[in-house]
Amino acid sequence: MSDTDERRYSTATKMVFGREELDRYGDTTLGDVLKRLPGITISGAPGRGGDIRMRGLGRGYTLILINGEPAPRGFSLDSLSPDQVERIEIMRAPVAENSARAIAGTINIILREELAKRENEARLSLGWEEGRGQPNLSLQRNDVIDKLSYNISANVSHREIPRETLTSTSAFDTTTGAPTLLQELHDTSRTRSDSLHLNARLNWRLEGGDGFTLIPFVTTNRSESAGHTTLDQPIGALPPTYATQDWYSTSDSTIARAFGNWRLRWRDGSKLELKFNGGVAESDSQIDRNQYAASGAVAHVLRGTTGIRDASFSQSGKYSKPIGGGHQFGAGWEAEGGTRRESASNVQDGVDPLAQYGDIQAKTQRFALYAQDEWDITKLWAMYGGLRWETIRTTSSSALDSTGNRSSVLSPLFHTVWRFDPESKDQLRFAVTRTYRSPTLGNLVSVPSLSSLYPATGPNTPTNADTVGNPDLKPELALGVDIALEHYFEAGGLLSASVFRRSIDNLIRNVTLLETVSWSPVQRWVSRPRNIGHAMSQGVELEAKFRLTELYPEAPKIDVRANYSRYWSTVDGIPGPYNRLDQQPTWTANFGSDYRFTVVPLTIGGNLNLTPSFIIQQAVGQQYVQGRKRVADVYALWKFDSSMQLRVSASNLFGADYLTGSREVFGNTDQTASTAQKTYRYYAARFELKF
Repeated sequence: MSDTDERRYSTATKMVFGREELDRYGDTTLGDVLKRLPGITISGAPGRGGDIRMRGLGRGYTLILINGEPAPRGFSLDSLSPDQVERIEIMRAPVAENSARAIAGTINIILREELAKRENEARLSLGWEEGRGQPNLSLQRNDVIDKLSYNISANVSHREIPRETLTSTSAFDTTTGAPTLLQELHDTSRTRSDSLHLNARLNWRLEGGDGFTLIPFVTTNRSESAGHTTLDQPIGALPPTYATQDWYSTSDSTIARAFGNWRLRWRDGSKLELKFNGGVAESDSQIDRNQYAASGAVAHVLRGTTGIRDASFSQSGKYSKPIGGGHQFGAGWEAEGGTRRESASNVQDGVDPLAQYGDIQAKTQRFALYAQDEWDITKLWAMYGGLRWETIRTTSSSALDSTGNRSSVLSPLFHTVWRFDPESKDQLRFAVTRTYRSPTLGNLVSVPSLSSLYPATGPNTPTNADTVGNPDLKPELALGVDIALEHYFEAGGLLSASVFRRSIDNLIRNVTLLETVSWSPVQRWVSRPRNIGHAMSQGVELEAKFRLTELYPEAPKIDVRANYSRYWSTVDGIPGPYNRLDQQPTWTANFGSDYRFTVVPLTIGGNLNLTPSFIIQQAVGQQYVQGRKRVADVYALWKFDSSMQLRVSASNLFGADYLTGSREVFGNTDQTASTAQKTYRYYAARFELKF
């Protein structure tokens, strides 16, 4: 079944993007693939990864799954090579067998699957960014040995990443108009990063249609960064904390996991799937800073270190059975436990202001039960109903205190699809779902993270505040409605228009206040998450994917891909006009096309990704500003034969600065900060061989 047909015949809304989309531009990170898909944006500068957001919402609103299981804590999709992914599934409204922690939607990453034949594949890429080479090698092997079929893949890459930012901060006294701060921070650095990814899928066919699948996965990354910072502060505390700074940092991370799935089948059509998912993750980082006064003398010596150890294991089961009358009933359970140990030190001139907290230890327990029924009422009408109960308990402790948080949510979920004729060229979808967003471990831990390493007199400001968790947070609860009208073409194209609405209670939002704290003898600006009330998000999503000849038979053979999403949101209790959900843009759009030449084996294509500038009123007196993003990518593919091809691509052709800013108004002080980060064009050539 094609990707389009799988979407077409699914009762619940599910978009599927397979190898064609994953390979199209020869991307080296999964985030670069995702940014072109309908309704998905990537925060941060182009080409540098960031938070993955559906409908403009991330940070717990978007559920990320790996092979149908929640992604482990600390896992970044940017660490996963697209060559190791079989397909991406996007669900705008959840079903019961997946977690309902998906207010914005769900992204399910399916790792490479085995083929029923022997095949080897090699892909060698060489990229260029600011004159530095970026090599990448990917290897795949598929084979069948008796009842075992397997896929083994490996990816190794090296990147050299330049970074240059300029942050300008100013403040004035609102009563007198006199400036109180004028500061420019210019930072340049270069990062060398090496990564290795290994994964396999081993599938055993057992008697009677039973089967067992094992998917081990390992990724490791090491990076080194060196940079130089210049601080120019003509107005403010004089002399400034430092004039120049040299710094060097290292980071090492490793994740090892294994997924298992045992499938049992009976003659009456019933099935039982038993799954397990377990693994460990380790990461260590260190940064050393030497700061100098304007005279050149050493002003401060600083060192920060962090070590994180994560371990988790989950077990789940699903029983399904056809019960007649077009019903497919299913029920199951999930149980997961995880532990984290985190050590951190921030030493300035031999003193660590947070030493009294010691290591942080945390435990998370999650349990869920669900039942669902998919019912083909007629050839034209199908319905899905599900009920899921999920509870999460989190505890954390340090040398000074211990905290705990527990939440439980019952989520009814309903989907239906109506096909207007037996050929189902046109169909209407409708869904009503209860979803939620649980507080993350970082939201709950009460150990602070300092905005600077100067606990008493450093540059702790409203726009650069300390952060700390809140163990009393409640989960956000959302009631959602989704409606979509879809039209499918004979050759596999489609047109889709959908609307959605989410009504959210117990909204979590970071609020910055001047507080008396235990880690400093003077008051500090502190940002902590709080439940602030009700919010609403709604939008319109348009999508088109077709060959131009499907509309105009005499037109050139051009494949068209386009999507546009328009979002509205409001947060009660925060004055407008910009009281939107956190970092949600007003709209996003992609426009892409491909053209296959007939006289030569050449395909060319391109994509334009657009996000406008926007302002978010985060709280009374607090604003976040983001400049517009325009990212243009192009590629050319030459097929020598069925087993050999060359792909050339260019990304981020505009190379425009990535602009962000903030404004804080507290008391008699009005302070603004703006950051301009340079972005760079990226060129790549990739040779692909099957043998």
